[in-house]
Amino acid sequence: MNRSFNRSQPLRNADCNAVEVKSKYGAEFRRFAVDRVKPGKFEEFYKLILHVHRIANMEVMIGYADIHGDLLPINNDDNFCKAVSTAHPLLRIIIQRQDSDQETRLEIFKRTEQPPPVCDPRPAEPTWLAVH
Repeated sequence: MNRSFNRSQPLRNADCNAVEVKSKYGAEFRRFAVDRVKPGKFEEFYKLILHVHRIANMEVMIGYADIHGDLLPINNDDNFCKAVSTAHPLLRIIIQRQDSDQETRLEIFKRTEQPPPVCDPRPAEPTWLAVH
């Protein structure tokens, strides 16, 4: 029995081994799927991202949002497999153009345990006013 899928129906219902991927480059989003059990190699995934977004001949950084919302890099087979295996229900991919100058590159892929405090947490010293 062939079953047609409409656009509003999630891919994960069609195949439990498929991980739905939503990738973003600039203002463009693309959706596709990878196999959760055998996701393949990072290099294959990198080439797929370049092909899907039509950005061949460009160096990019690929990151993903983990289950806590932190943005982590995908730059080797290990963290690619980690990203695919922990994706639930969707693997959110963010693609950034890689600058040649490492200092000016956006650092969204660095994980921080705590954000810096907005204000000084120490109580302010009381200010005494002279009353005449």
